[in-house]
Amino acid sequence: MTTSDHPAIARFRDAHTLRGGTGRIITLPDSVHTAALAAEALGCPVGAIANSLLFEAAGPAEQAAVGGPVLILTSGDHRVDTAKVAAAIGVDKLKRATPEFVRAHTGQVIGGVSPIAHPAPVPTYLDTWLRRYDEIWAAAGHPAAVYSTTYDELLAMTGAVEIDVAD
Repeated sequence: MTTSDHPAIARFRDAHTLRGGTGRIITLPDSVHTAALAAEALGCPVGAIANSLLFEAAGPAEQAAVGGPVLILTSGDHRVDTAKVAAAIGVDKLKRATPEFVRAHTGQVIGGVSPIAHPAPVPTYLDTWLRRYDEIWAAAGHPAAVYSTTYDELLAMTGAVEIDVAD
């Protein structure tokens, strides 16, 4: 099986088509599990890479979102200020998800998590900084697969809430 035939990429391709995605899906020869590696391979600014970062919501047991996944789509130029984002979305804190948690909630591995094509809907937030770029690149379900999109298309395809994620 070639990388482009990988089941996670096929699931992504199907979801992308179903949602009316217009961008190109590219399988690169090597893994691009960081924004810097992806930007170098694509010849684009690091900020135009939309990192898909999954967190686990944490806080008092009475909060409905506690223990659930939260997907932040952030510019490769940013580090997520988890305290700021947690306060904005109404949870006590966001903690880094384990590889097992990521796979369970996205069906994908860290470094290849796409903004769509998850087994069940995941609350998603989109870094407004990405609006600065005419073309954005995001993972397509596998660490060696990426796709092009626009801010508006990414917002529409994910149903994300726009948010400022950096301090």
